[in-house]
Amino acid sequence: MLKRIHPGIIALLIQIVTILLICLIVVLQTTIELSLFEWSLLQGLAAGLLSYALRMPVWWMPIHLGFIPLIVVALALNISSTVCLVLFLGLWLIYGKTYKTQVPLYLSSNRVTQVLQSLLPESNRFSFVDLGSGCGGLLSHLAQKNRNGVFYGIEAAPLPFLISKLRSLFGAKNCAITWGDFWQQDFSQYDVVYAYLSPVPMTALWEKASKEMRPGSLLISNTFIIPGVAADKSIQLDDFSNSALYLWKI
Repeated sequence: MLKRIHPGIIALLIQIVTILLICLIVVLQTTIELSLFEWSLLQGLAAGLLSYALRMPVWWMPIHLGFIPLIVVALALNISSTVCLVLFLGLWLIYGKTYKTQVPLYLSSNRVTQVLQSLLPESNRFSFVDLGSGCGGLLSHLAQKNRNGVFYGIEAAPLPFLISKLRSLFGAKNCAITWGDFWQQDFSQYDVVYAYLSPVPMTALWEKASKEMRPGSLLISNTFIIPGVAADKSIQLDDFSNSALYLWKI
């Protein structure tokens, strides 16, 4: 049942439950005397353990451990609310609706560009789409090297979209960046679909690709596999993250 609930909702409930638990302990006993920060550390520990017990992804643990303690520290330092607002807006501009998509901003390495370059047709016409194209570096390099291809990028985070859009306007003419949700796009119009997402949407991505992509087209995933579907080929990248490209021929 928990799998049907958005992780953000589960995380919020964990925080509420553990805060109420710590408040209850503080009210009902008088023998333990701790500072507000020490109580917040206990709450963070309880929240982290509860998230582990509920089998949330492991990276939620440090978030739960540090969330309330960092709020206490921020209040103690009397940080201006304007600074907090600016930081929030900055994160939103960079990451967009990550809370909904569960896909953070990943930037493809130069090694990825080199490997993709070797996989693309040298003379035949083809179309290529980058799902969540970030700042557009990958597309701009590939478009400059492959004039026989048409390259599309789809991005929903405001600042990366703006950067990639400007790149495409002043770069190769065979590259176009659009604002939007790639789940609303029809994959049948592309010969190569490239994705650097996260483990969360990979099953849904395969379902969409299987239904829409043309026979003979290529689905490429950076780092993340499709559960239960063996890749036709994998290529080690030997880059800073020691990741791999996984290829599925439709």
